[in-house]
Amino acid sequence: MDFCFDGISITSGMSKLSPGLSVVVPVYNSSEVLPKLIERLTPVLELLQTSYEIIFVNDGSRDGSWDTVKQLAAKHPGVRGICLMRNYGQHNALLCGIRAARLDTVCTIDDDLQNPPEEIPKLLARLDEGFDVVYGAPQKETHSLWRNLASQATKIALQEVMGAENARRVSAFRVFRTEIRNAFASYNSPYVSIDVLLTWGCMRFAVVVVKHDPRTIGVSNYSFRKLLVHALNMLTGFSTVPLRFASLMGFAFTVFGGLILLYVVGRYLMAGVVVAGFAFLASIIAIFAGVQLFSLGIMGEYLARMHFRTLDKPAYTVAEVEQAASQS
Repeated sequence: MDFCFDGISITSGMSKLSPGLSVVVPVYNSSEVLPKLIERLTPVLELLQTSYEIIFVNDGSRDGSWDTVKQLAAKHPGVRGICLMRNYGQHNALLCGIRAARLDTVCTIDDDLQNPPEEIPKLLARLDEGFDVVYGAPQKETHSLWRNLASQATKIALQEVMGAENARRVSAFRVFRTEIRNAFASYNSPYVSIDVLLTWGCMRFAVVVVKHDPRTIGVSNYSFRKLLVHALNMLTGFSTVPLRFASLMGFAFTVFGGLILLYVVGRYLMAGVVVAGFAFLASIIAIFAGVQLFSLGIMGEYLARMHFRTLDKPAYTVAEVEQAASQS
């Protein structure tokens, strides 16, 4: 499958791949750090003694990130740039970059240098042992307490969706075989989770412990709220766990209601009195009404996602493509 923008083809799906490494970097408001990333990333890739390309996907940055990407592409032969029309989210930008990759191995890495490029050879060495996807798990994450808690909640949700043993140790620093993208070549939805999509094509995952440096420029764009929303999107977009939870909760409260009925009838038969008080009745009604509304809300989330699927809303839209210097 090929995607064509402004006469430039971005390859995806069953296309023939050349040996080498495609590094995909989602970019958002990172004009200051991108030159430093190139300075550290390029020597590492050259030491690998293989073909490489660096694909920067500008995810609707509000600073001069896209201008910086164009300057880097003009200066470095291995750099390519893709500019999205607006901010779609990190995973959507990664999907775009993965589909644009031309080499047989993909490495995804953040633009903030918290994932040291010098650790890439570790991941590739593990991949060569026969795995399909290798994650770089940080020795110690350098985030705030709330950010770490939200990250753990997201990883628990991811474990439910992926069903993989190493799901709780996933990170944005990963390498995998490009051919896996064939499994989700036709995927087109605004809700994207790269880690879930990778499970559609393989189940051989591995984890390598890597360093995780503190962020020195800018601030993280992933807030506590955004991480929780991402976890919710994964659960409702790629699994039926919430629906099963609603069913179990409905069953549990049906049993609870039956027990209350037995209590009321039993008290009347044995003591000749009924349970008095409006507060008791109102509380029971409120509990059951709350459960019903909660269950309806879960079903509403699934209906909303079905609605967006019928709208055929794209995962991303490319505005501009900047080719490497040698390809201009």
